Amino acid sequence: MNANELRKTYIEYFGAKNHEIKKSFSLIPDDPSLLFTVAGMVPFKNYFLGKAPLVFTRAVSCQKCIRTNDIENVGRTRRHHTFFEMLGNFSFGDYFKEETIKWAWEFLTEIIKLPKNRLYVTVFTEDDEAYDIWKDKIKVPEDRIFRLGKETNFWEMGTVGPCGYCSEIYFDLEGGEKGRVSAEDIEKNDDRFLEIWNLVFTQFDKKEDGTLGELAQKNIDTGMGLERLAAVSQGVYSNFESDLFMPIINDAAKRTNKKYGEDEKTDVSLRVIADHCRGVVFLIGDGVLPSNEGRGYVLRRIIRRAVRHGRLLGLKKLFFSEIVPVVTHIMEEAYPEISERKDYISDIIKMEEEKFGETMDKGMEILEREIETMKKEGVQELSGAVLFKLYDTFGFPAEITEEILEENGMSADRKGFDEAMEKQREKAKAAWKGFNAELAEKIPADVIEKTGITEFMGYCVLYDEGCKVLGITGNGKELVSAEKGKKVEVILDKTPFYAESGGQSGDTGILKGEGFEIRIDDTQKFDQRHIHIGEVAVGTVKKGDLARAVVDEERRKAVMKNHTATHLLHSALRRILGNHVEQAGSYVGSERLRFDFTHFAQLTGKELDAVEAMVNEWVQESGEIEIEEMEFSKAKEKGAIALFDEKYGEKVRAVSVKDISMELCGGTHIKNTGQIGFFKITGAGSTAAGIRRI
Repeated sequence: MNANELRKTYIEYFGAKNHEIKKSFSLIPDDPSLLFTVAGMVPFKNYFLGKAPLVFTRAVSCQKCIRTNDIENVGRTRRHHTFFEMLGNFSFGDYFKEETIKWAWEFLTEIIKLPKNRLYVTVFTEDDEAYDIWKDKIKVPEDRIFRLGKETNFWEMGTVGPCGYCSEIYFDLEGGEKGRVSAEDIEKNDDRFLEIWNLVFTQFDKKEDGTLGELAQKNIDTGMGLERLAAVSQGVYSNFESDLFMPIINDAAKRTNKKYGEDEKTDVSLRVIADHCRGVVFLIGDGVLPSNEGRGYVLRRIIRRAVRHGRLLGLKKLFFSEIVPVVTHIMEEAYPEISERKDYISDIIKMEEEKFGETMDKGMEILEREIETMKKEGVQELSGAVLFKLYDTFGFPAEITEEILEENGMSADRKGFDEAMEKQREKAKAAWKGFNAELAEKIPADVIEKTGITEFMGYCVLYDEGCKVLGITGNGKELVSAEKGKKVEVILDKTPFYAESGGQSGDTGILKGEGFEIRIDDTQKFDQRHIHIGEVAVGTVKKGDLARAVVDEERRKAVMKNHTATHLLHSALRRILGNHVEQAGSYVGSERLRFDFTHFAQLTGKELDAVEAMVNEWVQESGEIEIEEMEFSKAKEKGAIALFDEKYGEKVRAVSVKDISMELCGGTHIKNTGQIGFFKITGAGSTAAGIRRI
């Protein structure tokens, strides 16, 4: 089967077994502890932890993932990737080991028709239950079932909390008739035995003292890499030889007048280019843009690493952006949105490629000269100052410089580099923690775990009675109570306060209860909890108290005017500049709005005047704003604009302004455009390559 057939067959197989079919979530996770979605289970984390209400107990997905922790191995092995797809079926307190094992075996041997004599199974040393199911129910011979230890067959979410045994299925790449196989062969001989599916049985709750208690809700989390399944299904030795990669490799090879399979050094570079192009396409497709920190730094590093390998193959001209259509063609059946955005994705890559190309030759000249000098002088370590200069002046990610040095048997003074980059590293450190890192420092993890998800009431009302105080924190610690003058963060069970998201600033106002009053200066969102940030103005507030939550109405209405105005501005820009315009960020406050968008040239005075006039014309028409909840697919059919950096569920909130604009938006809005009053552009500029700001 080709990869599209495998993906579809897997989804349909488990869909027929009453699994809720879930589309892939964004590569940007709704989890402040993660930079990227790194596994298929990440979007379901709160279901596993019992923090989200179970509207379904079975799910199946093909989740796009990014991992860059071992990027230096990409291209050098047959299975390391930056971007990959994880096939997974999940149970939340529903079925358990027997069904999971039975369906996995049935799918591989009867649906995909992999030969049984090339499949081997592992279980955790002490998991007699799984062993017996494989032996007695599935009838796998005992000499094909192996008991392995904690390193390979025990899964943990953290040092404490949910954990459980694993059972893995391996495929013998060399055929199943080569003498007796041992547990050590399975564990160590990665060239022959390829792990294709990991079945995780989450059944324990690990305590701080290391003891294991039984979970009330036993869960199933399975993961099978589509790339590996495609390779074994198509009878090829390497993932890169499957139909997911070969068209990209062949396109890159043709551009370099090389042939894949004739020279290992050439093959490594072609594999790097193919892998990295997939990763870059999907990262940009999900709203990541090249920058010097956080996700943008990872994207920039991947692009530049691929461009460098193109140079190693003799490609001096632009080439990486031109491979994008090959990737989108392969992936468009499962991810049509990347085909819709392929021109935008290509333009972003092209600008980054051009930017790097301008300085790469000079940077390589300096590095090669340094390497030559080091060889003559017998020096094995490049100084931190030169490493920093290559990064700061010539845009060489330090990891690429280190990779080049390693190829020459050398290393770099990373300590000196770190010292030279102290300020930038501190900034990057915050970005790497993920969304709202500052808030993550203030709210202890156990407070989040003990509080439920906040119910937002603020679409309909600006005050609410009987909101229960679920948690109080101050100075990074959990508090039982807080008295007058104490700065606090308060979590309620329900609230009318809008938490900052989608560019809209958080609400301010008052929390008032018996014997206390808290002035709220900001509201932020953290792991689906609304965090009310402020200071106790009167009395003492205690955990468990009831409060009357009152939003500052005048300020909220001003914010709503500006938020609706951003929708009008977005629509005007698309009409005047073209449909390539996409929102790339925004700020919506009470006093002003800021709007970032994709466009590849500075706006002329005439264009700015036209945009301003068009928005004011719509304001004067006093068009009604309609808000409707609907299925995501229905909203897309109606032409609703979905933003890059937003993550949407099955149900979405569509905000429409007559025939002017329709966007998916979780923010708050006015009743009609006339309430805006007047729209004035006070400034326009650029924030990054291809990103403009009004």
